Amino acid sequence: MVAILGILAAVVIPEFQSHSQEAKEAAAKDNLRILRQQIEFYATRNNDIPPGYPLNDTSLDPLQGVFKIQMVNTSGYLSELPINPFNDKATLRMIANGDPFPTDANGEYGWIYQPQTKTIKLDWPGTDTEGIRYFDY
Repeated sequence: MVAILGILAAVVIPEFQSHSQEAKEAAAKDNLRILRQQIEFYATRNNDIPPGYPLNDTSLDPLQGVFKIQMVNTSGYLSELPINPFNDKATLRMIANGDPFPTDANGEYGWIYQPQTKTIKLDWPGTDTEGIRYFDY
């Protein structure tokens, strides 16, 4: 009886982990789709100025708090900032105008965002079940 349970566990646990991983990957892609869509919508309604700039002034440094106010608190573009399903963080690493966008993720934040280019990426290292870097979603 114990041997049968061990065999079943050996078969079921990896299958469950695979489905859990695939669910996180799907959630990450969907959260990115929503973020990108709402960033574009905000910019369209604000003379092509993306969220993150204080007073919508692109000469000022973009700030995470301003992004949240513009996208969640006052405008309703998002009901809340989506979480990164891999690290459960809903924080942004803001990349200033003229600074290079990172070439990889480290998982310290939920998202990496550069308003100047409207680029937002998942801050999670590694690759998915198909060998695609999470950072490249």
